[in-house]
Amino acid sequence: MSSWFASDLHLDPATPEIAARFLRFLAGPVHGARSLYLLGDLFEAWVGDDDPEPAHREVIAALAALAAGGTLVYVMRGNRDFLIGERFCRESGALLLDDPAIVTIAGTRALLSHGDGLCVDDGAYQRLRALVRDEGVRRGFARLPLASRHRLASQARAGSREHLTTASGYITDVSQTAVEALMDSAGVNLMIHGHTHRPGVHHFRSDGADRTRIVLGDWHATSKVLQWDDAGWRLEACPG
Repeated sequence: MSSWFASDLHLDPATPEIAARFLRFLAGPVHGARSLYLLGDLFEAWVGDDDPEPAHREVIAALAALAAGGTLVYVMRGNRDFLIGERFCRESGALLLDDPAIVTIAGTRALLSHGDGLCVDDGAYQRLRALVRDEGVRRGFARLPLASRHRLASQARAGSREHLTTASGYITDVSQTAVEALMDSAGVNLMIHGHTHRPGVHHFRSDGADRTRIVLGDWHATSKVLQWDDAGWRLEACPG
């Protein structure tokens, strides 16, 4: 049986073609799989579990159907959907993963992360990340009217786009030093993450060990996902 890994779908009512592709993915290749790991930014913006957006509710229903069929569905918060909470998990049948998390697939331990916490050269982003993940800030945001939350999320996305147009490429990518330090502390030789929208497989040697970092792709472009079964793992374009 296969395990699948995906990230950075950025599902948004404005891009229904991505949601349609994801629904085909769930009903096709992932149907009957052992597990599905969604490593952050499933949604372009998640302003709270109480948002009644129909497009998001359709995705939640599809995840719930997959989970009801016996597939273990795991969700990790990203920088766009860090407000995913207990209600979302209850309605979707998903299990919430910490970031980072360690899992064992086919006898191999792997460290999973969204990846944004590894972009340590981007000081401005890391300060914002710490702020929005503060529990007090999260509770205060959740108490705002839904319309206000949507407005603030839209402003935040605009600010993010502006930041990315001016930041150097190395700043918005992960730090190799941070990657090696995290893998050292976790005692693993394999890491899987998303966030950077730079899919690929990176082999390197550190602390006397051969190591691999797999980067998943965003679904606006490459839609690179990871399939892992008894034959091993493969980073490939999303089938279906």
